[in-house]
Amino acid sequence: MEQWHEIRRRVLVQGVSRRQIIRETGLHWKTLNKILRHSEPPGYRRTAPIRKPKIGPYLFHIAQILEQDKAVPKKQRHTIQRIWQRLRTEYGFTGGITIVGETVRELRQKGKEVFMPLVHRPGEAQVDFGQALVKMDGVLRKASFFVMVLPHSDAFFVMAFPSECTETFLEGHVQAFEFFGAVPRRITYDNTRVCVSQITGSRERNLTAAFKHLLSHYLFDYHFCLVRRANEKGVVEGIVRFTRQNFFVPVPHVKDFAEINGYLRERCRDDLARKLRGKAWTKGQLLVEDRQEMRELPEVPLEACRTESGRANSLSLVRFDTNDYSVPVPYAHHPVLVKGFTDRAFCDVDFFRSALGFPNICLSPAGCITTRFRSV
Repeated sequence: MEQWHEIRRRVLVQGVSRRQIIRETGLHWKTLNKILRHSEPPGYRRTAPIRKPKIGPYLFHIAQILEQDKAVPKKQRHTIQRIWQRLRTEYGFTGGITIVGETVRELRQKGKEVFMPLVHRPGEAQVDFGQALVKMDGVLRKASFFVMVLPHSDAFFVMAFPSECTETFLEGHVQAFEFFGAVPRRITYDNTRVCVSQITGSRERNLTAAFKHLLSHYLFDYHFCLVRRANEKGVVEGIVRFTRQNFFVPVPHVKDFAEINGYLRERCRDDLARKLRGKAWTKGQLLVEDRQEMRELPEVPLEACRTESGRANSLSLVRFDTNDYSVPVPYAHHPVLVKGFTDRAFCDVDFFRSALGFPNICLSPAGCITTRFRSV
């Protein structure tokens, strides 16, 4: 390096001729020109690709096999030995398995996906469901838990339910918005059937009636991940794993879902005081920035239920969600609107019968009738 620097200084600063430098040092004129073009040794630079006379004519066939493997399960894809055998029997390859293995590893390395880090703007959210075991009233059972996270602040809300369905999906949103004190401007989802009735394109979706109702009430924008690309909502995927490993280990012993949800809400509040690595502020302080970009809550929260129209039969029973619910005898043979909440089913009679004074009913399983009057 000292000789490199001295030659550059003498020629470019002192004006010594190149011929004199060549006579003194014995350098080739190409080497001298390289020294004058670069401030430090550039290292070996290949000007043409390496010739591969043995494997070169078969590169296309190897690449084609690897491309076809992407459409089959991993356990049924070609091994290096199987590729080598096919090249020998089908294409007359005479080389060894070593050069085939090196080529396959090189092609696989070039074909790997590259992910760019996401920028999480304030006011955006991600939603997902997870599952965990809970010992409830002495019985070990599986519970589904709803998670909404604000990636900018990493503040999150968790709520447990008996299962993942339309009612729990809507109730999770209502409670999460109340917990954050505002509505995110944009929420990212996977392609759950609660939201999506049909996938019509890369980003195009036909939405369910329940999800349209949620959008109309809270007026936020939505975004669905590409199929089999859950990394687009990687933050909530990580929070689901964090929740299961920290809030459900050891397995909680609770009496009912009200108790487990009180415990989860308290843990979510406590987590706001945590400071993430690389962040100068706590989650609670960053949540303020999120709220500034979020929408205000509507005056009335959404009625988080699934509605179905039906008719009471001759036995005064109404079918809802594969169950029969009993109603008072006067309701037999009349149309009703059944609303399914997370903890109960509610029945509204049609307007004409309501005007005549018939009550609205909180439905119970067949054999147990509970009525609740409401002003019409």
